[in-house]
Amino acid sequence: MSENWIVGINPVEGALNNDAERVREVLVENGQRNPRVNELAEKAKALKIPVHHRPREQLDRVAGEARHQGVVALYQAPALASEQDLPELIEQAGSNALVLVLDGVTDPHNLGACLRSAAAAKVTAVVVPKDRAVGITPVVRRASAGGADRVPLVAATNLARALRALKDAGVWITGLAGDTDQSIYDIDLKGPVALVLGSEGEGIRRLTRETCDFVAKIPMPGTMESLNVSVATGIVLFEALRQRSGR
Repeated sequence: MSENWIVGINPVEGALNNDAERVREVLVENGQRNPRVNELAEKAKALKIPVHHRPREQLDRVAGEARHQGVVALYQAPALASEQDLPELIEQAGSNALVLVLDGVTDPHNLGACLRSAAAAKVTAVVVPKDRAVGITPVVRRASAGGADRVPLVAATNLARALRALKDAGVWITGLAGDTDQSIYDIDLKGPVALVLGSEGEGIRRLTRETCDFVAKIPMPGTMESLNVSVATGIVLFEALRQRSGR
């Protein structure tokens, strides 16, 4: 486990609501008048979490690039899951298993937005390569709007091996790429499914693609060649949910 800072109103609120036992302290900017920040401070006190008022400069230092809005929280993050944990996660989810695999997403804003969509879609797990992902930083947490605390994140030492573990657990894997004629809307996304997306620049890697059962694209009749990975993630996850709802 490691300690890091959760930055901003929504991320701190998400931590207090969903994982308060891991919040070690809350820092509030001196003279803060935002009622939501003050409500968070009172909530933390009610949960017996220490609350300290500090100069803005101190919050700026711990927040780094993220905008703190006058409140940050020190959080003891649980250890990330590994590919060895995937079979159990899939077994627990059963036929509703829905896994998001992000191959090479290194931008913290994109990863945070993907985690937000994953949490909204009640994804079983988000799988990222251990050495080619940004990790859960304050920027990621803020961009996720609390999603980083609501969906299991699996850091895979070997992504191809993790995909094979998913296959062995009965999961069908669909990769997203622009250079195919197959539409994502023609793929059966019911039952245990994993959706694999890559970075905007490189897409999914060759070995990752070769491990997929299907490769499909999001049809785009306009003049753009690709979508931001977080936008594409939202589209494919909710297409899976649409199919599962029978609508």
